[in-house]
Amino acid sequence: MPIQPTLEGYKAVSKLYNALMTGLVLALVSRTGTDVAAQFVFGHFRRQHLEKFLPGLKKLGLDGLPDAVACAQYHYFSNALGGVKTEFMPESDTKAWVRYPPPRWIWQGTAICGIPAKVNEAMLHGWHGHNGVSLGNPRLGFVCTGQTVTGDPGLEGYYYDYGREITEDERVRFAPDERAPDFDPAKAPKLDSASWPDERLKKVERAYAMEYVRSLVPTLLDLLGPEETRAHLGHAARLIGMQFYEETAALLGTPAGTPAGFAAYLAALAAAQGETVTVEAAKNAATVRQAGWRLMQGIETPPAAFAAWNELWVGALSVHNRHLRLISTRNDDGIAWRIA
Repeated sequence: MPIQPTLEGYKAVSKLYNALMTGLVLALVSRTGTDVAAQFVFGHFRRQHLEKFLPGLKKLGLDGLPDAVACAQYHYFSNALGGVKTEFMPESDTKAWVRYPPPRWIWQGTAICGIPAKVNEAMLHGWHGHNGVSLGNPRLGFVCTGQTVTGDPGLEGYYYDYGREITEDERVRFAPDERAPDFDPAKAPKLDSASWPDERLKKVERAYAMEYVRSLVPTLLDLLGPEETRAHLGHAARLIGMQFYEETAALLGTPAGTPAGFAAYLAALAAAQGETVTVEAAKNAATVRQAGWRLMQGIETPPAAFAAWNELWVGALSVHNRHLRLISTRNDDGIAWRIA
């Protein structure tokens, strides 16, 4: 019988994939330099923007609002659904603020100390600066007034309709001498999600984190090619698997040390991602079988990309029991992991 997803599984997947995105960027900064890391972040967020922004705007019912207000409110709603702290302060039909107070979801924990400003700015150029282009409004830009990575108390800025066609350089402008107004939760718009049960909210947060992985893999492949993707993503994934195994295993109640225990851990994470997964346990070994690979459905993933992602589980197993080995096979039918 296929393993069923759990609330704890959703939490564990969210934690792992959030950490994988952060860890990959830090790995690129330290192993390839700031410029390559910034190119990756730009490409990642531009890819997400082109796939998600206009459909999301319509789904949230914001496509009838003035463009500046719609853009800021989109970030407020979409990030809040993903469990990210966000604030929204509209000033007028042509100027609306969005603010991400600490702790920053994407640069979690101490990782924020290792993110160069150029890398953080690449996110704004990749997404925020392209909103006007996507909306067919050549007057719309984003003005960034603060960045957490440089010591400001939050990433903040406003969408602004200049009333004239702006240049490409004006699509994202930096004005550190300006400050966002205070956020008033009582005046903020509300989504139906405010009344959702915890399980539904955790599923959405899990999906939010999963989308980062769906975008980061093809972005890295386009930027660096298969072998460099395997090297850098695989390095980050193995470290994240090791570093977050204890926390996620505690969430899932994983039995210590045995092949069956790790099979239960791996199966619980796969089920929480929406995969169809079964477990076969023997005395000194266990096998987890997954039908297909829903996480990366519709995205071309060469063997090097699969091997890189799979390092998450290699790293986790090395902490569960460093004497066990993970034998992974993937074909058109799905994935099998043998732990022995």
